[in-house]
Amino acid sequence: MTTTPFGENLRGIVLVSACNLLFLVCDTLLKLASAELPLTEIIFLRGFFVTPLLLLLVMATGAHRQVAHLWNWPVLFRTIAEIFAACLFLFALFHIPIANANAILQIVPLMITAAGAIFLGEAVGWRRWTAIAVGFVGVLVVVRPGLAGFDAYSLYALASMLFITLRDMTTRLMPAGLPALLVALVTGAAVGVSGPVFALVLGQPWVVPSWQSLGLIFVAAFFLIGGYVTAVEFMRHGDISVVAPFRYTVILWAMIVGYIVWRDVPDWPMLLGTAIIIATGVYTFHRERNMARLRAEAASGEGL
Repeated sequence: MTTTPFGENLRGIVLVSACNLLFLVCDTLLKLASAELPLTEIIFLRGFFVTPLLLLLVMATGAHRQVAHLWNWPVLFRTIAEIFAACLFLFALFHIPIANANAILQIVPLMITAAGAIFLGEAVGWRRWTAIAVGFVGVLVVVRPGLAGFDAYSLYALASMLFITLRDMTTRLMPAGLPALLVALVTGAAVGVSGPVFALVLGQPWVVPSWQSLGLIFVAAFFLIGGYVTAVEFMRHGDISVVAPFRYTVILWAMIVGYIVWRDVPDWPMLLGTAIIIATGVYTFHRERNMARLRAEAASGEGL
């Protein structure tokens, strides 16, 4: 059985943590814009800003020379999954508190780890399962989702988790040489085009956006680009069962962003839950570093 180098796991951990922050800031800006604009219009405008920016980056980096690598089934399924994941999650986010939406989002590490073990044959020991489960308990302590906050809109967020899991698993199966910027370009364009399509299906009227709303979505586009790229990259590095628990870092980012935007001050259960989340992350990180050290020592002693 092959072992994953500690450096690879560390890279995946850093990337997933950054991905959480980038998507959270993007979602916060879009939620602010939703006070004026309907969901489908926001999705279209988001894609309208993101697509040309990504196209410029793709051309500038030469990633367009790899466009032939896009024609494979993992990219197709990933794009479809991203469309439904984005629409369902944003629809829920615009109708329920951001804490509740993020609570449901934390089901993903368990789903990703299980999918990696079942479909990709990754070895997941009881310590990793325990760390993920304890981290999830910490998330529940932080957000304390109750029946009052769990309504029909929460079911849309729950459904989006299935598509996020499909998105991340198909990312793992994409060709290794496929540039993340190309995948981000296809994703941004496809999700943007889905906005008018869903508007026609749902009969949702659009309104003339204010400069403030356009500004919020334009700024959100830059964070979305970073989120798209890191969402591809973190699934390419490290063991899923090691990297997945660090999705819980979104709770830390949510506390910081919540204070900056809405002046939300964390209470003691939030601080307790955050401490649990940090402890599981530190434990996972520390254990993987020790395992890497032991493997290195064993390898260096093989020739003695």
